[in-house]
Amino acid sequence: MSKYSFPKDFLWGGATAANQLEGAYQEGGKGLNLADVMPGGKVRLKVIMEPGFDYKIDKEKYVYPNHDGIDFYHRYKGDIALFAEMGFNTYRMSIAWSRIFPKGDELEPNEEGLAFYDRVFDELKKYNIEPVVTISHYEIPLHLITEYGGWRNRKVIGFFEHYARTLFNRYKNKVKYWLTFNEINGATHIPLLGLGFSPESKETQLQDSFQGLHHQFVASALAVKVGHELIPGSQIGCMLVYAPTYSYDSNPENVMHALQEQRLFNNYCGDVHVRGAYPAFAKRYWKENGITLDIQDGDLEIIKEGTVDFISLSYYMSRTEKKNKTPEEVGQGNLIGGVKNPFLSASDWGWEIDPTGLRITLNQLYDRYQVPLFIVENGLGAYDKVEEDGSINDDYRIDYLRSHIQAMGEAIEDGVELMGYTPWGCIDLVSASTGEMSKRYGFIYVDKQDDGSGTLERKKKKSFFWYKDVIATNGEKLEN
Repeated sequence: MSKYSFPKDFLWGGATAANQLEGAYQEGGKGLNLADVMPGGKVRLKVIMEPGFDYKIDKEKYVYPNHDGIDFYHRYKGDIALFAEMGFNTYRMSIAWSRIFPKGDELEPNEEGLAFYDRVFDELKKYNIEPVVTISHYEIPLHLITEYGGWRNRKVIGFFEHYARTLFNRYKNKVKYWLTFNEINGATHIPLLGLGFSPESKETQLQDSFQGLHHQFVASALAVKVGHELIPGSQIGCMLVYAPTYSYDSNPENVMHALQEQRLFNNYCGDVHVRGAYPAFAKRYWKENGITLDIQDGDLEIIKEGTVDFISLSYYMSRTEKKNKTPEEVGQGNLIGGVKNPFLSASDWGWEIDPTGLRITLNQLYDRYQVPLFIVENGLGAYDKVEEDGSINDDYRIDYLRSHIQAMGEAIEDGVELMGYTPWGCIDLVSASTGEMSKRYGFIYVDKQDDGSGTLERKKKKSFFWYKDVIATNGEKLEN
């Protein structure tokens, strides 16, 4: 096998989100956020994507696994020690907005929430693990949804800027790497997760989503500007969910359709964040879809001045497109589906496995933007079995990750500037899309089941030891 040459300062680690692992949803002065009212199970997406989601907790009808997560709030020291044992030199995490501002619109932050993250950062520093912090990761305070309508409301820009400024001031000596919004380009597909509102109708969804995105672009740019002022030497990035888009065949109609889908999904947000302006194709798209943005004086200047230092991304799968597809041809995927690709296998959840797509992704992004890239999510959600001797032999996960790390190595050889790699769900946590625990990604098994039962005991999977060797050899040893 080829040995790949990763940079000496390459960042190896893992990634999680506060709402999916912390638990303690009513402790430490935390207010309710969006994730707290999202039901668990395969019904989750159906419920939250239907117009008119009511933001109520109904424990007689649903389970709410995010309320407990995997209890990282109380067990973070042990979990971070396990990350250190694997050799992590970075850890991508998020801060729960409603731990800092329980309602989201307060002037004064919740000190107990700030102190919790101080303790987490101090624990990471003990092991020389560099935090990479997402400011907003699918957990807008519920009050900002019910009282203001989420990101459709321009006032939320100010609340976010105040929140970001509070974080930068508090943690300026502890955090160098920041991300503004998680998977920002997925917002038009599931606006509730990314933009904090349930569409009133399918007809209004596009207008409201693109207006909400505009508000997030302004907020992100303001955060970048403030972060650079308050933390000299800080690196602030955007975060995209990226899926390279293939044409189903060489029919020019399908090729053109795939190009249009590629630009809209993968480049619209990236262009604004990195180039500091809306892409040329945006005006035609707005016109053809009846979208009229309220862009106020100064907005475009703020966006121009607040460009990011690097692009972080999640990569799980590619996307294959056909102009006139039938319902039977549609595949499954992370926010996006497309049609089934006959050349690819798929995970237990129908997500197609395409490591070459990661190499394509990295080359496409670097060719277009010429800024450093950071893969902050990638992984395989799968059913794991605990054997009678307590072992968990997840060779399928090792195979998946190995092939994607090989693709990273090839991209670096291609000339791509790659900063780091933090596979998703380095410890088992609650799935964002289904609220399940059985959809496991981690190197560390957590004894918690979909019905909420379990001891929360942590167990090292076979992949734990494999990834430890990968990190120790800076990506040279990929065989297990």
